Amino acid sequence: MIEAAQIRAARALIGWSRAKLAETAGVPVSYVERFETRASDEAPDRMRAALEAAGVVFIPKDGHGGIGVRLREAHEGEYIGWNDLNASNDE
Repeated sequence: MIEAAQIRAARALIGWSRAKLAETAGVPVSYVERFETRASDEAPDRMRAALEAAGVVFIPKDGHGGIGVRLREAHEGEYIGWNDLNASNDE
C-alpha cells in the first residue's frame, strides 16, 4: 500500500496540486486531502494510477531502504544535465 508521504512527494515531483490529482484520478479533492493527512483508504488506487500514468514510480519499503517515489524518465524539455548547468539556465 502506498503511504500519504508518497502521494505528497509524487505530487511535488510532477508539480501537481491536490485539485489536479483529484481531477485526473476522478475523485473529490476532499479524498486527496483526507488521504494525505490521515492515510485513509478512500481512493489510493485511483490516485496511484493517475500519478503512475503521469510518470511517477512508487518505490516500496524493502530490505535496502525506505519508501519513496521517482520519475520513470525525465520530462522532455525540463531536465538539464549537470554538464549544462550554468548561469544562463537560471530563471
